[in-house]
Amino acid sequence: MPGPTNRPVGRRTVVLAAGAGAVGAALTRTAHAAGFGWTDDGADYVVDTGAQLVLKVSRSTGDLTSLVYRGTEYQGYGGMNSHIESGLGASTVSIGQSGSTILVSVTHGTLKHYYAARSGENNVYLWTNKADTSVPATRYIVRVKKGAFLNDEPDSYTYAPTTIEASDVFRKSDGQTRSKHYSGRRVMDYDHIGWSAGGVGLWMVRSNHEKASGGPFYRSLLRHQSADGGGLYEILHYGQNQTEAQRFGLQGPYVIAFTDGGAPSSALFPGTLTTPWADSLGIAGYVPASGRGKVAGVGISGRNPAYPYTVGLANAAAQYWGSARASDGWFSLSGVLPGTYTLTVFKGELAVYTNSVNVPAGGTTTLNTIAIPASNDPSNASAIWRIGDWNGTPAGFKNADLMTYAHPSDARASSWTGNVVIGSGETAAFPCYLWKDVNSGILVYFRLTAAQAAAAHTLRIGVTTAYANGRPQVTVNDTWTSAVPAPPTQPNTRSLTNGSYRGNNHTFTYSVPASAWKTDASQYNVLRIDVVSGSGTTGYLSAGTAVDAIDLLA
Repeated sequence: MPGPTNRPVGRRTVVLAAGAGAVGAALTRTAHAAGFGWTDDGADYVVDTGAQLVLKVSRSTGDLTSLVYRGTEYQGYGGMNSHIESGLGASTVSIGQSGSTILVSVTHGTLKHYYAARSGENNVYLWTNKADTSVPATRYIVRVKKGAFLNDEPDSYTYAPTTIEASDVFRKSDGQTRSKHYSGRRVMDYDHIGWSAGGVGLWMVRSNHEKASGGPFYRSLLRHQSADGGGLYEILHYGQNQTEAQRFGLQGPYVIAFTDGGAPSSALFPGTLTTPWADSLGIAGYVPASGRGKVAGVGISGRNPAYPYTVGLANAAAQYWGSARASDGWFSLSGVLPGTYTLTVFKGELAVYTNSVNVPAGGTTTLNTIAIPASNDPSNASAIWRIGDWNGTPAGFKNADLMTYAHPSDARASSWTGNVVIGSGETAAFPCYLWKDVNSGILVYFRLTAAQAAAAHTLRIGVTTAYANGRPQVTVNDTWTSAVPAPPTQPNTRSLTNGSYRGNNHTFTYSVPASAWKTDASQYNVLRIDVVSGSGTTGYLSAGTAVDAIDLLA
């Protein structure tokens, strides 16, 4: 048990006093759970929470080398530790105690990482402060021992005989596909992820992602299960299908939580967890509640009640989001770092309103009712016909639900080809994704009245992302073909095959002259949609795009 203020630990001395780089509050005579404290075994700092959890942190690398809960070791698969990225390597590691908190501090170049244990708790609190790109992506991986938990849910993967893409997408013998990328969940959809078996639950409770990138709808790695064990992820920045520049600074806390099998306490969830006990720990980049502000909106008018609405704040330094109340659009975003932000209102995942808002430290910015102009929602335009609806997602299209947790070649997917007739279940029949090498040239059949055929019309195709600059070129009745549109800005990595349709929503518009239509109202007009691009390879890695909605305006 640590006792004196200056405690020798191997070749370094940890000073338990206020100041930069040290635990920021002096030792107090706080009552602790029996056994609470830390020791140094020469290789690791050993921390006993005084509850049922004992953890070890490497003195040389800052890796988490052991997680013993109720006497059972849960850490480790494939001989690997739990750590930032795939391990930081040689780092400066120190430890200190402040009252009911033990803090382990890890410095690796410009990156700083922290573990905190609280007396009587079965939780490990983590913070990561990334200052630059010297560590490329930023993720923490809890590597769980083989056999601790069994899992074969869609957001897991198992090693299988056939690798169908890169080295991270597998096909099982039944034709189903698995990948660690297939989370099936947007970041706003979960507070925690993990497993429960045999009266033990092991969970990763995510941070509020204020310094992450990609916004509320971003999908990334959550967990995986393999022959060697399992992994729980907290993704702080990831480059796959990323729509924003990387943000830097302190992220956390995120929490490794053990339970007796149930879900972790909701008090740990992002947006709920407050850590006044961490205010004086000296964590680099830490901003207490007193240094943060709040944005409150009294309501949002002009909403479509069929859809949920989300309000987001974003600037180069931070991001936040929250749901608007269904009844009136009221929203509240708290714990916001001071600064000027772009406020965006999303209908589903489609931005329908933006404005600028300033958030002062320690204050609340109150916004009057936000009125969404009718013209900002493309669904309000009068259409002769429409496939899908404008909500920023491929929801309702063929295979759309499956694609957030499976590869397009999965045996459960319906055929990606097949033509569509307006008035005959066109949305469910139209594929959510189009590829140059898979289903380019899909045909849409529709009739026009004589009056409609006598006029020019605007055709709109909304997309949510694109791979390899894939974009639609259209032909009407084999007599009129549009120009090849310029490609919009989209992520430059895999998207459609790694479980994400989320990119930058974009609308292509085509002015179709009256001369292109068939004048006989009994005849079908035929729209052909081709995917064009000079990039991409073959198959499902050829140029492609995800569809939000298609309509012909009146």
